[in-house]
Amino acid sequence: MTAPYDYQRYDPEIDRTVSFRPATVAADLGRLHCWLNEEHVLPYWRLNHPLPVFQEKLAEKLADDHLTPYVGCLDHVPMSYWERYWAADDPLADHYDAEPTDQGIHLLIGAPEYLGRGYATPLLRSMTELMFRHPETDRVVTEPDARNEKAIRVFEACGYEPVREFEFPAEDKTALLMTCSRERFESEVLGR
Repeated sequence: MTAPYDYQRYDPEIDRTVSFRPATVAADLGRLHCWLNEEHVLPYWRLNHPLPVFQEKLAEKLADDHLTPYVGCLDHVPMSYWERYWAADDPLADHYDAEPTDQGIHLLIGAPEYLGRGYATPLLRSMTELMFRHPETDRVVTEPDARNEKAIRVFEACGYEPVREFEFPAEDKTALLMTCSRERFESEVLGR
């Protein structure tokens, strides 16, 4: 099966091919709406809008120049949603000293059958590697909900370091700012 992937690699740790392709309304509206209404997603994303409203929100994200939504796949099966964004152009920039080339990340495992199977860390490692393929990016940032201990552990396993908690009105949450430097990621996570 072929698809217009921006990233694809076999991960021996999970014996699966990890791929990311840009999301589209035509291919992904129904699946993303379903995933964002899953019980494990609702407390953190709160995008459980009626389908027509969600379609508008997704179209806005796809038209936003600072953001690239992706569908993550394992062995070509869609199972996760990712947002890669330029942090300096995001509300997050109001809460830390953002560099113009910093990238940020949001993620969720959508399909419940993929939860608790050890896929989150290899997927995040792969997306972080994709983000560092931009030659000028030296830092990737994230701001998970401070209550989301599982997500925080996955970020830490991929080289992200906690910086501080902060109130994030744009996302209506108490967030934990985490950063990952290119140097730390390449040396400690990839072992280069």
